Amino acid sequence: MTATPDVELPNPFSGTGTITNPADGSVAGQVRWTDPADVPRVAAGLRAAQKEWEARGPKGRAKVLARYAVWLGEHRDEIEALLIKETGKSAVDAAQEVPLIIMITSYYIKTMEKALAPESRPASLPFLAIKKVTVHYRPRPVVGIVAPWNYPVANLLMDGIAALAAGCSVLLKPSERTPLTAELLVRGWLDSGAPEVMAIVQGAREAVEAVVDNSDFIQFTGSSATGAKVMERAARRLTPVSLELGGKDPMIVLDDADVDLAAHAAVWGAMFNAGQTCVSVERVYVLESVYDQFVAAVVRDVEKLKTGAGEGYDFGALIDESQVAVTERHVQDALAAGAKVLTGGERPAGSGSFYPPTVLVDVDHSMACMTEETFGPTLPIMKVTSVDEAIRLANDSPYGLSAAVFSSDLERAKAVAVQLDCGAVNINDVISNLMCTTAPMGGWKTSGIGARFGGADGLRKFCRQEAVVAPRTNVGAGGNYYNNSHRALTRMNKLMTRFALIGPRRSAK
Repeated sequence: MTATPDVELPNPFSGTGTITNPADGSVAGQVRWTDPADVPRVAAGLRAAQKEWEARGPKGRAKVLARYAVWLGEHRDEIEALLIKETGKSAVDAAQEVPLIIMITSYYIKTMEKALAPESRPASLPFLAIKKVTVHYRPRPVVGIVAPWNYPVANLLMDGIAALAAGCSVLLKPSERTPLTAELLVRGWLDSGAPEVMAIVQGAREAVEAVVDNSDFIQFTGSSATGAKVMERAARRLTPVSLELGGKDPMIVLDDADVDLAAHAAVWGAMFNAGQTCVSVERVYVLESVYDQFVAAVVRDVEKLKTGAGEGYDFGALIDESQVAVTERHVQDALAAGAKVLTGGERPAGSGSFYPPTVLVDVDHSMACMTEETFGPTLPIMKVTSVDEAIRLANDSPYGLSAAVFSSDLERAKAVAVQLDCGAVNINDVISNLMCTTAPMGGWKTSGIGARFGGADGLRKFCRQEAVVAPRTNVGAGGNYYNNSHRALTRMNKLMTRFALIGPRRSAK
């Protein structure tokens, strides 16, 4: 037998590439892939420019960010048109991203000076009052942002704006599926008169590795499996990371819920962006007394939805055939195990990576549609007999990103919410925590580490803390140095112990 000679296959992410619209296969544009060997040079340029950017201070940076927000608003139509070409989104879905980033930018412009101001800390014990303690927030020079394809604007800039506000440079690595919108965003940054503290790297795995290797902080959004690999590589240089990973977000409908509201929310939360949202509703647990009413309302709403790219549609295509395959597999697996499809469930004839909005019932946790992240337009609904069962099933997942609880009794809903193992819970709503920039958005379990947003913490996470301890007076300076007598040191240590024990002795009574 003759051995087959090794053939060196061409690297699809070298030179230039063609990006196509998953809705119809049309050409969205061309991209030049970055040579990973060039990334150290790009990062070095950002690191050099960052020094002047930091020196501008919060007020100076706020003015630049304000001009960029204006640019985003003025070029919104251009950005959204490119989004639709690149992702096959509906116009409704594409319209969500730019306003969100403008809102986030506006929030940080107003709050960044206070959030980043040096912070005085009180003395921990009376005899330490002779020291003045100040904590300074110093930006990390280069923040690498590795973003997925589902929200090409939001996933790059939700954290990118915060990092820039903190005084960092940002190195963007968009998904290789959606590189074009990112280039437009970087062009807009420079066109708005901003300094060269934002740059872009295009490519796939090798590009990600180069960004991780040349950044001082990594913000990654994507799958749990890839997030673990990013964290492992970052650990080689002890580079800190913040990971927003996969989810299988549950929704619980209690027996006193506004059923129509809950159904509307479930359909929008599951189908928005074709279900390709990290915090989409991926499974619903409904108390049996309202189950039939809820399911009927969901089917009614779903049957009104129109699927297609651009204007006049509720949601568009999935990003590619591999994502369609996952969705199809989950539906077929459920049907084979005894589930029923009430609407959808069969891919339409014709071109494009479309999948119809699909409602599944008679589901349970033996089915992939209830345990694995689908990231497609499906809505599996399960009947439960008690609130405790709903909580147990909601928590029966390796994921813990967000959740929703519907009830007319807010206190009852809150009592359920705080028993759910996830980073955020929406009551009588879905996905709305993404708009709450004062609250942290982070996952538990395999849904991530760290959080985006969270008020001042959303800026400070990109900074290193530096404590400056200065004397208030020179009285007693050097009192515990070695040049003092043994008797003086013994007396000092006894006095320190006596003062330190005042609090514990009071608390122990």
